[in-house]
Amino acid sequence: MDMKRYFFYIQAALLMILSFESCSENETPVYDTSLSALHIWVGRQATASDQVIYNYSYTMGTDSVVFYARVLGLPVDYDRTFTLEAFEGNLQEAAGSYKIGTYTIPAGEIQGSYPIYFDTAALGNPAAFSTSDGELHLRLAPNSEFETGATELSVINIVLRNYLSKPEDWDAAVYPNRPYTGYFGAYSKVKYQFMIQALGLVDFHISWTQTTNYNESTNTVSDPYAQYLRQQLVVALDEYNSTHATPLTDENGIIVTF
Repeated sequence: MDMKRYFFYIQAALLMILSFESCSENETPVYDTSLSALHIWVGRQATASDQVIYNYSYTMGTDSVVFYARVLGLPVDYDRTFTLEAFEGNLQEAAGSYKIGTYTIPAGEIQGSYPIYFDTAALGNPAAFSTSDGELHLRLAPNSEFETGATELSVINIVLRNYLSKPEDWDAAVYPNRPYTGYFGAYSKVKYQFMIQALGLVDFHISWTQTTNYNESTNTVSDPYAQYLRQQLVVALDEYNSTHATPLTDENGIIVTF
């Protein structure tokens, strides 16, 4: 069984065992509040993953990777803080493009979810991670509140990418799918990047026959919903252009339109 999954199955049992310093037939149980190890992971709150991918090309500005933390121990009646440190990977290339904060586990709680922010515009080399993946490995920084948790839940591994693939359906699509061109116009990297940031959809399909707005399992939207998405993009682009000195322009020097 995967060790990370195994941890979640046995954690409750471990907490019960660790909560007693000593106990005999005639003794009152004594809770041990000295244990404060911290587990950190990515994936889902109930299912840890070995790594998460962050693609700088999916946004023109800032976005985040979410990680989870859980105390192996008992809650306390005061807030506890911790931070992370990057200790291995492409540290020089990624420097300045990510931000690690000070995170808090509130009084009475033993777990939470937290962001690590990334900023595409802050990459020292805009072409970094565009031809090969990079890596960023984070761990718990030295902390008076927490010890490092189990080995398999002590490091956050982030794969760094910075490239887009043109969707296969952009210029032509196999029926019942429709090409993007009828909705969004000619392809450019900047236009697609803007679409991902505004819509939160990557490599989706547009179907003539689908009746629901969006089918998550197939990443497919209906024709009417695709038309709605185009209108949303028009509004988002107007908002972008109204707050910037120059209109959004793609990598070919052409003003982006929908």
